[in-house]
Amino acid sequence: MKAVFVTDQDAGTAGMTFGERPEPHAAENDVVVRVRASGFTPGELTWPGTWTDRAGRDRTPSIPGHELAGVVDSLGYGTTGLTVGQRVFGLADWTRDGTLAELVAVEARNLAPLPADIDFTTGASLPISGLTAWQGLFDHGRLRTGQTVLVHGAAGGVGSVVSQLAHEHGAHVIGTGRTADREAALDFGANEFLDLGADDLAAVGQVDLVFDVIGGDIGARSAALVRPGGTLVTIAGPPEVRPAEANAVFFVVEADRTQLARIAARVRDGRLRTRIGAVHPLEDAVSAFNPTSRPTGKTVITIG
Repeated sequence: MKAVFVTDQDAGTAGMTFGERPEPHAAENDVVVRVRASGFTPGELTWPGTWTDRAGRDRTPSIPGHELAGVVDSLGYGTTGLTVGQRVFGLADWTRDGTLAELVAVEARNLAPLPADIDFTTGASLPISGLTAWQGLFDHGRLRTGQTVLVHGAAGGVGSVVSQLAHEHGAHVIGTGRTADREAALDFGANEFLDLGADDLAAVGQVDLVFDVIGGDIGARSAALVRPGGTLVTIAGPPEVRPAEANAVFFVVEADRTQLARIAARVRDGRLRTRIGAVHPLEDAVSAFNPTSRPTGKTVITIG
């Protein structure tokens, strides 16, 4: 099958190769999905699971990409809940070959049905951004109506979904980003926008929840903004500075079929949009993930 694969951890996205790889087989409780669209997060090339299996053994050449939308091609022994020919979307396992390929083997529990009125490109843009936003706000942040949420990177793939879900839940949303991100952040549900390059972050004042996708100095300075009893939620890494009288949570997104269904329902009725940027076929994926200018929105790869 055609796929994009990597062999050199130090090379980053420049080390991606397009070529032939063996077709996957469905293990127990797996399905093999014929991928129609795939998302990719460049940061995954630094994750141990891209290069080694659960036992720590080298598994290169490995196929990156974990977000997918496609059609169930075959079922493994004992697999229930999905059928051959069904449209699905979801997350592939972190330590197995991924979704930048014509076929991928995935645990059935990591997938949800993709409604017929959501196209595959949109479906592939949803899993990481949608689940990260949902789990950060509701599972870890315990967001309540009327609270104030500071969303870093509010015009980005994750931040734009965080802003929309928080806004829908009745929160007051303060989005951050670069000057060029202002209009997009406000369009995606932020009530206010703070330019991290020009404005004083401390001017935000006290907030109930910080959703941090940046880390570093921004994450450290954000800790002081969380009011007592609030929460700093981050996906950028364990926080270097923790709020004095509040919670700090670092988490890695997990597949969840029920949450995927709730996200899809919001897309169907217009409550939720993802910020899709460039869309390229699989044979152009290597150049797509090595752009000459800053991408605006999530790059999605279409297959077949």
